[in-house]
Amino acid sequence: MSDDTTPGRADLACPVCFGPAKDFMTVAARRYYRCPTCQARFLDPAHFLSVAQERAHYLTHQNLVDDPGYRGFLSKLVEPLLQRLPPGAQGLDYGCGPGPALVAMLQEAGHSVAVYDPCFAPDPTPLAQTYHFVTCTEVAEHFHHPVAEFARLRGLVRPGGWLAVMTCFQTDDARFAGWQYRADPTHVVFYRDSTFRYLAQLWGWRCEIPIKDVALLQRPLV
Repeated sequence: MSDDTTPGRADLACPVCFGPAKDFMTVAARRYYRCPTCQARFLDPAHFLSVAQERAHYLTHQNLVDDPGYRGFLSKLVEPLLQRLPPGAQGLDYGCGPGPALVAMLQEAGHSVAVYDPCFAPDPTPLAQTYHFVTCTEVAEHFHHPVAEFARLRGLVRPGGWLAVMTCFQTDDARFAGWQYRADPTHVVFYRDSTFRYLAQLWGWRCEIPIKDVALLQRPLV
């Protein structure tokens, strides 16, 4: 952690809930803020990568559809979500990336899944429909504008349906500077389980945390 004592931007609002942000810490010349309202931590937008830089970094990931290790990682979300879906549900994988293993796993369980990704599957046609479930795995930490992104995701979920989010929850401020998840240059916002509980309450939805790093948010029927 840097010993930089320059005060942060006093006018910066939380990108997750628009609450007033507080200066948090500076790590390797990158300034971070925290939100006392929703408990998110986030990077100063001045440090964001360009779209081209982000895409180049994503291509370094080895997320293969048939990789047993990657499938095991995704099962943290898939298994609890499948327990809550009706047979033959229709879903959308938002931010599917170049290797949509999650789509394959859900299709193998009998569900139909459309895909959208601004870099790798940019056709916006699936965004004109609604779904029984929308998955967002290892994507929310990349959101430059979380309020707008979550508003879009909410609108894609049918009444009674699920928004399933997987992202590594931030838990310990003392370890933030050395946290490997923070060090990824494309990760710009970090959530806690309490962040998703706050958002669900704000939206009037129900939130379940079946396992660390997974939030299942259910839209009410009415």
